Amino acid sequence: MPEYKAPLRDFRFVFNELLEFEKHYASIPGGEDLNAEMIDAIIGEAGKIAEEVIAPINRSGDEEGCTWSPEGVTTPKGFKAAYDQYYQAGIGSMSHREAYGGQGLPPSLGMSISEMMAAANNSFSMYPGLTNGAMAAIDAHGTEEHKHTYLPKMNSGEWSGTMCLTEAHCGTDLGLLRTKAVPADDGSFDITGEKIFISAGDHDLAKNIVHLVLARLPDAPAGTKGISLFIVPKFLPNADGNAGDENAVKCASIEHKMGIKASATCVMTFEDSKGFMIGLPNKGLRAMFTMMNVARIGTGTQGMAQGAASYQGALTYARERLQMRALTGPKFPDKPADPIIVHPDVRRMLLTQKAFAEGSRAFVAYLGKMTDLLLRKEGTDEADRAEKMLELLTPICKGFMTDTGFESANHGMQVLGGHGFISEWGMEQLVRDGRILQQYEGANGIQALDLIGRKVLANGGATLREFTDEIEAFCKDAAGIDGMEPFTSALQLHVMEWHSLVQEILQRALKNPDEAGGASYDFLSYSGYVVYAYLFARAAAIALPKQGGEGAEAGFYKAKVFTARFFFERLLPRTRGLVATMASSSDNLMDLDEALL
Repeated sequence: MPEYKAPLRDFRFVFNELLEFEKHYASIPGGEDLNAEMIDAIIGEAGKIAEEVIAPINRSGDEEGCTWSPEGVTTPKGFKAAYDQYYQAGIGSMSHREAYGGQGLPPSLGMSISEMMAAANNSFSMYPGLTNGAMAAIDAHGTEEHKHTYLPKMNSGEWSGTMCLTEAHCGTDLGLLRTKAVPADDGSFDITGEKIFISAGDHDLAKNIVHLVLARLPDAPAGTKGISLFIVPKFLPNADGNAGDENAVKCASIEHKMGIKASATCVMTFEDSKGFMIGLPNKGLRAMFTMMNVARIGTGTQGMAQGAASYQGALTYARERLQMRALTGPKFPDKPADPIIVHPDVRRMLLTQKAFAEGSRAFVAYLGKMTDLLLRKEGTDEADRAEKMLELLTPICKGFMTDTGFESANHGMQVLGGHGFISEWGMEQLVRDGRILQQYEGANGIQALDLIGRKVLANGGATLREFTDEIEAFCKDAAGIDGMEPFTSALQLHVMEWHSLVQEILQRALKNPDEAGGASYDFLSYSGYVVYAYLFARAAAIALPKQGGEGAEAGFYKAKVFTARFFFERLLPRTRGLVATMASSSDNLMDLDEALL
């Protein structure tokens, strides 16, 4: 089983150098007192929890799984104790508002720390992850009574949260949902229906579970315009604010799954369950998307975390496993064979894993920075721009990071050869746990449609232009740094091509909407490679002047420059194939009669 180690040195690079979080925090409420040393200390303590508390129960949790009974769901051995330590350490409350029991630290800290938790134990990370999403929706759309009733208990981990969207007949198309909400005399609502695929829907970690449920009022319009959102707790809060009478909420069963077996994926039934509307009638989908957007960045982070954890295991194995000799002659003549890390194809897989892990880590931190500005500088031009950037980049984060995270996990399994297929090495679990991430919180094909349709074509690429203006400004500023020209020239060419692709797809889609759909997935992937190229170019600009000399620090910067070079020379060229497939007509997808498929 891979022994997880939090990548603290790379976190320090991303926070302290690449994105200059000390300067950033000084400008936002809640971050004024944070300096580089404090940031390092917070991330370091979270890393210890990930390494020493969460990671050791990853394999055992996978083997044991969750257990259902009529009395409720039991999580695997050790999960309750780890859950308590996680919240006692303050990780769960880190970025939530002090008024409701949080610590008030910037959201970006918690977003980046979530990588470590997911890499250490993806199943475990989902329990507090769902709670964070539910809290975001309650904080953004709930009444003061809602906030004071639920958020302090959720901040402490005493209560947890879920989101209940999917029904057996509708997942992506939520306009088809049938769960009913009937007004009661006391101002509450009676909720009746069944929801499936509810992560953390029932468990023994918290004293209460606060479900956010999408349902229809009796007079609701058809489709997505007639959906409302309700708080439906497992136990109704009593007069003193604690969990009181049991609500009519039941877990009918749990799913038996390919992966994330220690995360309870539940079928939830509501039978005249007491619920409380959050937000406005028939505006529930908008409120739920507050939670969904948090969840989509979180899902992207989970994806990269599986690949990053796989990289650690594969790297250790590649340094120890002896097989054959290097093509250029023995590298370790005193041994019967060379470690497989000397072979070019093994290096190809390891460097692909490394590049995707480091690019994704920087991307999550960048999105965290935008989230800080959106939530902590409301009403400013900075917040308005941050909102646009998050709208544009969130589908890229969810889609591209889960795709490349799964690719990385598969590379790690391949590096181990036959051992990678054996459970005791832990690599196949990362593949299984990572596979669902491309499907839930909006399948990646839906993310692609959202990106190209709503976020790019709908405004003719105006938001994309705002983002690429930032890239072009960076390229101009970096022009004087020795060694940067290969990075900036390739990046600028891709930026120009990015905009050309938008206009080409737009013109074709005006004649045939299927053209946008046919190009959408490749466009999302292309966008991901360009975003990462920008972040790697920024990393290279910092590392190039610092790579001289000897020692661990010089070695770190040499590796950073080399990884950027690998990305630009080996991974960014994948965009050539994507451009070719985007240029092809949707006819090669749609012209064959479905009966002949």
